[in-house]
Amino acid sequence: MEVLWSLVVGVLVSAGVYLLLERHVLRLLFGLILLSSAVNLAILVAGRLTVAVPPLIDFEATLPPADAANSLPQALILTAIVIGFGLLIFALLLIYRAFIETGSADIDQMRDSERE
Repeated sequence: MEVLWSLVVGVLVSAGVYLLLERHVLRLLFGLILLSSAVNLAILVAGRLTVAVPPLIDFEATLPPADAANSLPQALILTAIVIGFGLLIFALLLIYRAFIETGSADIDQMRDSERE
């Protein structure tokens, strides 16, 4: 199962890098979103995927079961999702302001309008 999710991470990374290389600013932002999703998924897969054993500690035990998933990557991903959402909103506002100022969402046209 981890191999399948690793392949999905690879596809997301390649699509994100492809979109980051585009000239349109919104595509660049979508590439950034895809890359952050790929990193979150990679962290989740690194923490082990289990369905049958939850990462809970029994009353008399000191450690969770050996085949349980690690809960630390899940907490890190929740934090990364919140930070990524804030970054997305901030970048959208910057892109909107740049579009209003230059009248274009193409990076080359924005650069040319800045020189004038």
